[in-house]
Amino acid sequence: MNTLDRGPSLTDLAAQEIRNRIVRGVFQLGEPLSEIALATELGVSKTPVREALMVLKRQGLIEVHPQRGSFVFDMDANQVRKLSELREVLELAALRMALATDRRALAKQWADIVKKMRKSLDADDAELYRTLDGGFHRVLFELADNAYLMEAYELIAFRVQALRNRLSLAPSLNATSFDEHVRLAELVAAGDDEAIVDLMGRHIEATREHYLAAVTAREAEAAVAPAKGRRRTARR
Repeated sequence: MNTLDRGPSLTDLAAQEIRNRIVRGVFQLGEPLSEIALATELGVSKTPVREALMVLKRQGLIEVHPQRGSFVFDMDANQVRKLSELREVLELAALRMALATDRRALAKQWADIVKKMRKSLDADDAELYRTLDGGFHRVLFELADNAYLMEAYELIAFRVQALRNRLSLAPSLNATSFDEHVRLAELVAAGDDEAIVDLMGRHIEATREHYLAAVTAREAEAAVAPAKGRRRTARR
């Protein structure tokens, strides 16, 4: 068989399954991952799992610590801020390119996704809504028609979606987010480029501030827990 005709390898399949679990939130941020347990669950040997974890490490989803093992990536507030800053730079560039390259396709695809987002909210399917949210933004890079920009986006896309699936859980946030997506799609159809770029910038900024608040609260809770443990030990 010609090698170009081969299907996905066990490593590719393992990487895809583990990545899906990380992005969807099945595995928590910072959670340790056992090669043996994953191999058993996926029905493969440890070798493809080990190779898959290396693939995911390059994608920023896995952290490997010598003598300790592999862990799902984790981010503090400063890292979330910097990731969001890069996301804004890339998405605004992609937005401008997509508008210049194929405005009609952008208007159609965004309108189609917005319809699906509305249905997912009506069905109370938050997980599907967040997947569609990610697709809404990815369209920009597909239509920008710049392979290097897409390559840069791919470096952060999975981490952004993983954060979206963990930190965008409040129904009120999804409602606000949906309204902004609707407005963005309307502005593309209306041809108001300046307003589109401005709203997208504010949309990403609002998301960043929400994520920062969530991460900061989580860090505060983590700091309090050991202190409570120490106080209980002292009373014994």
